[in-house]
Amino acid sequence: MTKYFVAYVPEGEIQEEATKLKLELYEAFNLKYALKSPSHVTLKMPFSWNEAKEEKLIQKIKEFFDGIQALPLTFQGFGKFGRRVIFVNVVGNPELSKMQREFSSYCKTALNQVEELSDKSFRPHMTLAYKDTKENRFEEYWDFISQKKFSKEVLVDKIALLRRVERKWQVIHFFVLK
Repeated sequence: MTKYFVAYVPEGEIQEEATKLKLELYEAFNLKYALKSPSHVTLKMPFSWNEAKEEKLIQKIKEFFDGIQALPLTFQGFGKFGRRVIFVNVVGNPELSKMQREFSSYCKTALNQVEELSDKSFRPHMTLAYKDTKENRFEEYWDFISQKKFSKEVLVDKIALLRRVERKWQVIHFFVLK
C-alpha cells in the first residue's frame, strides 16, 4: 500500500513565495519537515491505496473533479494551530468548503476511504512549519514569520493527486477544473 493525498498545489509565484518562507524557516530554525512536500491546501488527508490500482484511483478522482468549476482563492497573512503548526491563511471561501465536503463524502463512498476528523473540520491553509517545531521555541518562529507578508489571489483551476515517494510527496496527476 502506498500513501496518497489530494490538494490544491499552487504553481508559479505563490509556490515560489511559500517555498521561500519554508526555506527561511529552515535556515533560521532548522525546520525542514514542511519541505518534504510542495506547498498546498489539503482537500483529502493522506490515505493508503494499492499502487497497482493507481489508474483506477486517478479515474475515480477525475470523475468527481470533471464536474467542478474553477474557483477563486485568497491567501492572506499567517495563522497557527496551537504551538505546533504555522501556515499561510486561506480566506474563508464557501465554494472551496463545499467542494471539500462533497469530495470527502465522495471519497467515503466511491473510494471506501474513512472520513477523518480533519475531513469534517476543514480549515483551509498552506502549512509552512509543523511536526519538527518545538513548543518551547514556538514564539520565536511566530515572531519571525509574522514580520513577513503574504497576500495573493489565484484561480484554482486544477487539483493535484500526490504520492509519497522516498519519504517525500510528489504530484503525480492534475485534475483540470471547468
